[in-house]
Amino acid sequence: MVLNPSSFWTQANALFRKSLTFQKRNVKTNVRLILFPLILCVLLALLQHFIDTQLNTPDFKCGCVCPNQRETCDDSEKLCGIQYSDETQATFCKIPNPPEWPPLLQLQYVYCKENQSCPFNMLFTAENRSFAQIVSDNMFPSALTVNSSDIMASLASNVLGSESSAGTDSFLDSGFTSALPVYYLQTQCPQNNSGFSFPYQIEGINFEQDIRCGQGINFWRNSSDDINNELYQIYERNNSEGRINEIFSAVDFLNSNDDVFDVTVWYMPTSIWAENKLSRVPRSVNLISNAYLQFLHGPGTKMLFEFVKEMPKSETAYRLEIASLLGGLFFTWVILQLFPVVLTSLVYEKQHKLRIMMKMHGLGDGPYWMITYGYFLVLSVIYMLCFVIFGSVLGLKFFTMNDYRIQFVFYFIYINLQISLAFMLSSVFSNVKTATVSAYIGVFGTGLLGGFLFDYFLQDSSFPRKWIICMELYPGFALYRGLWEFAQSAITGNDSGTDGMRWPDLSDSTNGMKEVLIIMFVEWTVFLFVAYYIDQVLTTGSGKSPLFFLKRFQKKHLSSFKKLSIQRQGSKVLAHTGKPDVIQEREKVEQLLLEPTINHAIVCDDLKKFYPGRDGNPGKFAVKELFLAVPRGECFGMLGPNGAGKTSFISMMIGLTKPTSGAAYVQGLDIRSHMDAIYTSMGVCPQHDLLWESLTGREHLLFYGRLKNLKGSALTQAVEESLKNLNLFHGGVADKKAGKYSGGMKRRLSVAISLIGDPKVVYMDEPSTGLDPASRKCLWNVIRLAKRDRAIILTTHSMEEAEALCDRLGIFVDGSLQCIGNPKELKGRYGGTYVFTMTTSSDHEKDVENMVRQLTPNVNKIYHLSGTQKFELPKEDVKIANVFQAVEVAKRNFTVFAWGLADTTLEDVFIKVARHAQAFETLS
Repeated sequence: MVLNPSSFWTQANALFRKSLTFQKRNVKTNVRLILFPLILCVLLALLQHFIDTQLNTPDFKCGCVCPNQRETCDDSEKLCGIQYSDETQATFCKIPNPPEWPPLLQLQYVYCKENQSCPFNMLFTAENRSFAQIVSDNMFPSALTVNSSDIMASLASNVLGSESSAGTDSFLDSGFTSALPVYYLQTQCPQNNSGFSFPYQIEGINFEQDIRCGQGINFWRNSSDDINNELYQIYERNNSEGRINEIFSAVDFLNSNDDVFDVTVWYMPTSIWAENKLSRVPRSVNLISNAYLQFLHGPGTKMLFEFVKEMPKSETAYRLEIASLLGGLFFTWVILQLFPVVLTSLVYEKQHKLRIMMKMHGLGDGPYWMITYGYFLVLSVIYMLCFVIFGSVLGLKFFTMNDYRIQFVFYFIYINLQISLAFMLSSVFSNVKTATVSAYIGVFGTGLLGGFLFDYFLQDSSFPRKWIICMELYPGFALYRGLWEFAQSAITGNDSGTDGMRWPDLSDSTNGMKEVLIIMFVEWTVFLFVAYYIDQVLTTGSGKSPLFFLKRFQKKHLSSFKKLSIQRQGSKVLAHTGKPDVIQEREKVEQLLLEPTINHAIVCDDLKKFYPGRDGNPGKFAVKELFLAVPRGECFGMLGPNGAGKTSFISMMIGLTKPTSGAAYVQGLDIRSHMDAIYTSMGVCPQHDLLWESLTGREHLLFYGRLKNLKGSALTQAVEESLKNLNLFHGGVADKKAGKYSGGMKRRLSVAISLIGDPKVVYMDEPSTGLDPASRKCLWNVIRLAKRDRAIILTTHSMEEAEALCDRLGIFVDGSLQCIGNPKELKGRYGGTYVFTMTTSSDHEKDVENMVRQLTPNVNKIYHLSGTQKFELPKEDVKIANVFQAVEVAKRNFTVFAWGLADTTLEDVFIKVARHAQAFETLS
């Protein structure tokens, strides 16, 4: 049956079915992969529920009390409001009319004896000391002025301060709600500094706050540097000794005078948090400005800072969206988890040469890329859909608040980018373990760097935007930035009660999603192109020219075989020196190149393979000056010692390596330029079994049968026959995973793969290795039947196998063909001797040798060990009857333990040719 080469869609269908079957074998792995985002989303949902429960406690609500000072009451009876709240609770209350507070200075903590003056020091300097002294003397009043009818308003005209830290708001000022006293600063405090109580009212509830006198003292310093150094020394001393800061403020009036007011202010921070640091600074600026006005216009002039007051607000609740808070880090890990899966799968095919095995059986690059890429894309899409669905069903605001269309576009572009990157990086790795470790280091490293470095740059508005874009060129950071934008939108929307990210938001200059989508899309296309280019130029089995994409613009030429035959016409065949059979084969090849026919499936013309020297070792010709012609219907056997060049020859013929020089033609096509076409009519049984461990024997044959364009009942019949012929049908062996096969079963499956689909040329590299005698005989019968209408090149170390299967044999030594012919010819040409063997006691070894030399003087001893001797006797000098007669005479003279006379075997021929060739190579 003659099969046409399989079409693009037939190859794609074969690979798709294989991938689908492979996927079914990995259900547990897929379930574990899907469970990872599910478990993470469940944990985040549980954590969110726990946090929501904690935020539902009174500490995170407006303060409430039971009426009539009862300890317990129903929620409906409780009285709630800012007047019943502490500082934390006040931020959640409905406050239509916030209370007014006198402005405060931030003072440092001081130790005051009871009823004694408390000093608060301020430093000052200026270019004009007299001016600065007058202005600084105006800062603190000499006496307290309080209007009992309106204490709140009168306090504003005094200088008040507090040691308490300011909060993020002034709904309840900590200076008036904490246990610490409020100080009024003046130039001199009364001797009995008992202070007084400041009554104030919130929502009709009366409160009181203790107010004591603090002595404001000004100290002159000669320069701004002196002030700065002194403050720094105080800071260092306080840190090392735990002492207090004696200075609460400092002022440099610079060049201020009657016409210019220019000052620098050092102030005491109210908190380590940035949003609190400036909350009490306005009073310091007002104090200095007021003192300057009094310098200009007299003590009666005042710029009154009456009170501070927050904006009114409605009732609020504290919300914390944990998924959005941690999403940038955790979800980066979830999505990047797909990268090692894709990368290791591609490297696995490369390491086990499965890609080139598929290519050698006719799988083109187009179907491979389409199906493999689509396969990983579908898996990634399903994974991401499960991820988003899990998060949405569990109510995580990270997913539910942002537009699903934006999420789909973002995730879809990124998983394509991730797959393209995996294809590109797979050319770097040759080992699955190395690729796996490297990939997971990249996954966790990206998440950690994103969460603890890149996140900091994103939140720092002063960090240059161009450097952010440069960092986003790394795909992991682009992913993190997109997730970070989703998280920020969810947090903002959750806090404000609005929607999360929508399409119009992408036009916002502060939103980085648009630039991320552009970067990822561009990188996706670039990485995909680079990956395909590397695959075509560098990947084993392709080896195309770096400018292969310009091929379509070049003129079409004749096929290599025809072109060379035209060049050779009219030329004479030169006389050659060497072995007659090798010369004859060379002349046959040259004649075929002059007059090409379709009868010879394989023609090798001066084929050479040279490996350059490395690490100080000289280079070596693995194959040199090989001329060979193999017609259809012939099984050509290649014999040779290890390292002779047999596997290097096979590797060139099947496209694993390129020849250094020379040419070879399969079905008239040059292996250097038409390997893709050659693959469609070629079968290979490699030296090492190239199988998917998770696919069964039947599934392997179905896949490779489809690649060879077998369909329907013809495919089923071919698979069944292959399984039966190679004894893989019975006992459930056909449906057992290849990873559980014995070594012999794997070899039989490899042979079945090489023969399925009626290939015209088959290469078998030691096909019977590891087989038991019964399986070997079965395999031989299959090969005998297979060689009827196809050319087979077979390498083996078994002389019995070579003699049983091969129509012609070639013996390889050091890369050269030493002899060629059928087994009988070789034994007749190189084996014109009998091998005589006799075993006696060591005392009669000399007698045996004398006996043999009497038979013929041209005897050659080839073996001698502990009484056993072997001799080569030329057939033309010896008659078998004479040998038997001589042995009978010897038996009467001494004891003969064993003896034998054998004709030359193929093994003897092999050993003789190999030794002679190696000796000649050594001499040369």
